[in-house]
Amino acid sequence: MNACDSCLRRSALLALLAPWIARALGAHRRLPAVLALDDERLVKAICGPRRGPVDEALGRFDPRAARARAAGAGLSAVCRHDSAFPAGLAQASDAVSALYMLGDPARLAALGCGRPVAVVGARRASAYGLEVARILGRDLAAAGVPVVSGMALGIDSAAHEGALDGTGLTAAVLAGGADVPYPRSRAGLHRRIAAAGLVVSELPPGTRPQRWMFPARNRIMAGLAAITVVVEGTESSGSLITATFAEQLGRDLGAVPGQITSALAAGPNGLIAEGACVVRSASDLLDALYGAGARRPAPAPPAPLEPRLAELLAAVERGEASPDALAAQPADVAAVLAGMTELELLGLVRRVGGGGYVRRA
Repeated sequence: MNACDSCLRRSALLALLAPWIARALGAHRRLPAVLALDDERLVKAICGPRRGPVDEALGRFDPRAARARAAGAGLSAVCRHDSAFPAGLAQASDAVSALYMLGDPARLAALGCGRPVAVVGARRASAYGLEVARILGRDLAAAGVPVVSGMALGIDSAAHEGALDGTGLTAAVLAGGADVPYPRSRAGLHRRIAAAGLVVSELPPGTRPQRWMFPARNRIMAGLAAITVVVEGTESSGSLITATFAEQLGRDLGAVPGQITSALAAGPNGLIAEGACVVRSASDLLDALYGAGARRPAPAPPAPLEPRLAELLAAVERGEASPDALAAQPADVAAVLAGMTELELLGLVRRVGGGGYVRRA
């Protein structure tokens, strides 16, 4: 537990002021300026003349009790005055004071040395977006690149799951306390990440997330990452907030191209139009991190498929992947189902909701 008293106090102050900060912000664009205020000016800006109860609560703050509470929740903590604190987080004016961590704290050094990639995107993602996020997470992790995301529904969770499948390091940055799985439906993923990677937050244990905390945690993801990649998102998507923070820090941006008729592609396609790196696979990101043309083992060419399986795979690639469309193939239903099972076992398709299939890379 290497966080100093003043940084632990700052985290406690943010949690204490949480219900009032959102009202004071008005818009996420003001968030960096508000979080850049020192403790005294922050209390004055948020509370004004009604600061008495806050001052009293801060006067009762006990750093030893804060450390004991964190330890009781299974958390460790490091602050910006410690050499183990990620250098990338200390560069912004609204830099984080302390990080609470669930998981082996030794992994924080690996996170800082590994040039992490933040993979973010829409919560209500398409099957295509989820598959891309999962593949990027898996292939980056397998190449030794840490994967950072926010454990939200959709793209974030898919990226974490892919990184875990790739047996690499992944870090989830939470809006609330690191010991509070959010959303609750991702409690299982939260446990898996804590066991193999890190769950981090700037807020003390037990803190329940509020709306302003999500863009606040986005700045942490951008600060930890060497590159931020947007997989899917509308023009008003929260993932673009992360991209904005990354840009302000002078970090690289990447985006996965999508269909121009899709609202979920508007965000990444817009970033590409503004100069973001086009991300077609993890190889594009490895080129951006370590230099274009770096030699990597070429994948073995796939074995040719039997004609009946090739026809089914072509149907899936054309979007004819629903049960009704597959049943309309020139073969009996049993043969179609058997063929789809073979393609699934070969890792060429994946089953999605409603009984349909999508192509896997």
